[in-house]
Amino acid sequence: MPVKNVFYAQSGGVTSVINASACGVIEAARANNRIGTVYAGLDGILGALNENLIDTSLESDEAIAALKHTPGGAFGTCRYKLKTIEENQKEYERLIEVFSAHNIGYFLYNGGGDSQDTAYKVSQMGKKMNYPLTCIGIPKTVDNDLPHTDCCPGFGSAAKYLATSIREAGMDLDSMSTTSTKVFILEVMGRHAGWMAAATGLAAEKESMPPHIILFPEIALDEKRFLSKVKNCVEKHGSCAIVVSEGLKDKEGNFLADSGLRDAFGHAQLGGVAPVIAQIIKRELGYKFHYAISDYLQRSARHIASQVDVDQAYDLGRMAVEKALSGVNNKMLTIERTNANPYQWEIGTVDLSKVAAVETKVPTEYITEDGFHITGSCRDYLLPLIQGEAYPPFKDGLPNYVNLQNHLVEKKLKKFEIA
Repeated sequence: MPVKNVFYAQSGGVTSVINASACGVIEAARANNRIGTVYAGLDGILGALNENLIDTSLESDEAIAALKHTPGGAFGTCRYKLKTIEENQKEYERLIEVFSAHNIGYFLYNGGGDSQDTAYKVSQMGKKMNYPLTCIGIPKTVDNDLPHTDCCPGFGSAAKYLATSIREAGMDLDSMSTTSTKVFILEVMGRHAGWMAAATGLAAEKESMPPHIILFPEIALDEKRFLSKVKNCVEKHGSCAIVVSEGLKDKEGNFLADSGLRDAFGHAQLGGVAPVIAQIIKRELGYKFHYAISDYLQRSARHIASQVDVDQAYDLGRMAVEKALSGVNNKMLTIERTNANPYQWEIGTVDLSKVAAVETKVPTEYITEDGFHITGSCRDYLLPLIQGEAYPPFKDGLPNYVNLQNHLVEKKLKKFEIA
């Protein structure tokens, strides 16, 4: 069997452990003489379309190993939506042209739902255009909304960071509540699926502990019930810590914080729901408030990563190479929970067609009857995912992360104009 090269790329919003998957891919490839070079796409699939291929073989073993504890996307990422082959055949012909020119036989795409849609389209391209290409999707998303997998790499670490943050902020709030701030609001990511918001509920081991209220995107805001809950909480506990998902909607189904802008995938650009909630509370109840928008912090906080999350991300990268070499094709790798307590898992597969652009929301049984917190079954699901500490090395008091050289290979083709 002739030796073929790998095209690996990162896509969508990054996580604190996506580079751990990259580390797994590259280290597994280096250990197998059936793989040639791992080329990483500069800025995701755009790296293939623009023939901007990073030669990872020029990086030292030490640098590649350091990816395992480095956040961000080491090779750059993108939000770029491939059209169908019928809509834009030239893009697919370009991909084949680049893959052929650089002897690429394996396509490993590391991303969330929209990225798995890209991986699926590329897999179909290989079939329709008679180009031998093995396609494997490597899951990643802090949103934890991919179907057919127990969890998504990146989520466990973000969940750990957010649960820690609301616990610490809640202690600050409680200290000041007698004479000052009564309400603190933490805004977290989650357009349609409230997994990030749900994760903060782990910090509340009893009713008096923050967060006292969680606002999920799965449940429309009932302003009257919400304000009553806030008022009762302040009167009972002296303060109220609230977590709100960026995708919170009103009863008419409108986002409370829709900027009117859309990303490359057509999704609404959100952010800024915390001040909206704060102003509602100020207007109706008069309480002094503070709020925070966790934004990039929640998905890049490698300093407090979950060991489980790091292990899963790395093993998925490693297994992507092993599965590809064993003949697995047109699949996304999955995490399968084989035991609840103690938490045990293994890696499986699912057809790319079953995960492309599909979202899994927080199920009803994971949200309390009043709609403002998580249930015991949700806690049981979430708790194993934040276990273990995986601190990065520190230098001069700060995390010591790696920056790769990212040398591009020499181009062999003419420039391609992306529509």
